[in-house]
Amino acid sequence: MAFFSNPLSLSVPEPAFETWLRDTGYLEILDERTAAASLDPSPSSSSDLLRSRITAPGGAATTATSTAASWTSTFFRTLFSLLTLNAFAKLTPDDFSGRTPSWTLEFIGGAESYSWPAGPSQARMRVQENVRRYARNYAFLSLLFFACSLYRMPISLLGSLASLGLWELVRFCSDRWELETRYPSLRQGLVRIAQFATAVVLYLCNLQLAVIWAISVSYAVMIMHASLRKLTPFKQSVGASRHKRFQQKRHN
Repeated sequence: MAFFSNPLSLSVPEPAFETWLRDTGYLEILDERTAAASLDPSPSSSSDLLRSRITAPGGAATTATSTAASWTSTFFRTLFSLLTLNAFAKLTPDDFSGRTPSWTLEFIGGAESYSWPAGPSQARMRVQENVRRYARNYAFLSLLFFACSLYRMPISLLGSLASLGLWELVRFCSDRWELETRYPSLRQGLVRIAQFATAVVLYLCNLQLAVIWAISVSYAVMIMHASLRKLTPFKQSVGASRHKRFQQKRHN
């Protein structure tokens, strides 16, 4: 749709070109363009260039102050956008069905793979896209944080094991006496009793604190990583990792 107005034109309006990049999945190009625009200190128009040339030496401090104020305003707007962002807006069940991205080459990357987002729009784009790309990595980290929280809270760990043992006992009794076919009402009653007992045990063991701690830490780590991680061509990174493995096998 961006090229229908004049197919023979060699120039495309910037908004139309950015819309085309977003619709076709080239989000890494948008990320690079936004970062390059934020790092380019050159004036954007001839009037800005003329104003910069006639600025008195005493006005340099005013320009620096306005620049610092603008950067501070952008920083807090970006931070507020991250705090109010729905990171799972574009997440689908299909994102968990694929392979797990490499932890070193794709998920962590190098120092050049991170930068502070130039604005709220770039932060939202990075978070929503990286959450989809690294959904399996973030899920594993959530389970790891939950396991660490249970390790630091042994009573909650014992309560979780007791709940699992209770449900295993219900399953054994149901299979041993064939309650599902012979006495379905009795089996339903046992399930209700097991649910109530599980809720009481987990509440007394303060498992909710471990769950809240794990969710809070994992969500904070996910938002921090997803917002700072630059967008890269996903297929290209996969090909690069395969090429590197091939080179290592060849040298070995």
